[in-house]
Amino acid sequence: MSIRRFLPLCLCLVLAGCSTNWTTPRPAPAVAAWPQEIQRNQTEGLVRMGMISVTTRGGPVDAEEAIKQRATREKADYYMILFINDYMVPGVRRASAILYRKP
Repeated sequence: MSIRRFLPLCLCLVLAGCSTNWTTPRPAPAVAAWPQEIQRNQTEGLVRMGMISVTTRGGPVDAEEAIKQRATREKADYYMILFINDYMVPGVRRASAILYRKP
């Protein structure tokens, strides 16, 4: 296959891959009595309160619940989970999130 035929194919694949990183901003859900998890494209217009980290035993759901409890204590309206992993000790999850509130 000649390079002239191969180059447009590579260009199309690269451009198609780049489009997966761009998302359309969406509004955050209405404020509720408890903190709600949001995605990155829903953070526009919200005030960042800070980052939190938790370490807990159990599965990913337990780590999500610990993040939600901590966000409730900090009086956040929303939180965005950055990661949940157990690479240090099996069965012990470490999670990190960013807290947001409505302006």
